[in-house]
Amino acid sequence: MSAAAIIPLQKGKHANTKIKQDPSFAHVSEQHIAPLVIHEFVQAATEYPIIFVKNSESGQFQPVVMLGLKPGENLFVGERWKGIYIPASIGHYPLILVPDAQNPDQLMLAVNESSALVNEEEGEALFTEAGEPTAFTEKAKEKLGRYLESDQITRAFAQLMNEMELLTTKPLAIRLNGQEITLNGVYMVDEQKLAELEDDKFMDLRKRGLLGPIYAHLASLQQVNRLAHMKVQQES
Repeated sequence: MSAAAIIPLQKGKHANTKIKQDPSFAHVSEQHIAPLVIHEFVQAATEYPIIFVKNSESGQFQPVVMLGLKPGENLFVGERWKGIYIPASIGHYPLILVPDAQNPDQLMLAVNESSALVNEEEGEALFTEAGEPTAFTEKAKEKLGRYLESDQITRAFAQLMNEMELLTTKPLAIRLNGQEITLNGVYMVDEQKLAELEDDKFMDLRKRGLLGPIYAHLASLQQVNRLAHMKVQQES
């Protein structure tokens, strides 16, 4: 996504701009993973495997949902999205919050003008005829604000998991067309290490409300079999 295409909303420039809705979310058709924030874990776990990936440059971990079994593959993109829950990182597109150039401590709504969803003919208008933000625009800004807050909490959660040495990399075994294939380089919470935590550390996780997301993540790993089933159906 080119930075030059990210333009802060301006009522003059975007007076007639509309955002077309795309039920297929085709903009992620070649993404096999998508970022996930901690408040989404329980819902997402019913459909997607939730894993952690490690940034090779920063060494930081980030939770993501698996959308395919290999890079460039998204098994959920079709005429419509083949899932009930839409991860927020996917659903917000093509709108984004960026720092205000005049006041970097403040965030303002921007649009990715390179997106095919941005047009002047159909979709949700960004501004009213009077030049005021529409209800759609206000709601999008509110949702993105909550997402960014949750993203900060999620980053702290992933860092804590790493500091507590609870993250480990294990191969994921999948049955595909009668054969077993293995996915390597996947990070997840180590159940044994979690069970062996000292009582005070375990209780601290409980008090912070982190056990729910951890268990949702662990349960979600079974969804790799769902991805395998979707892949078989797609190729048949």
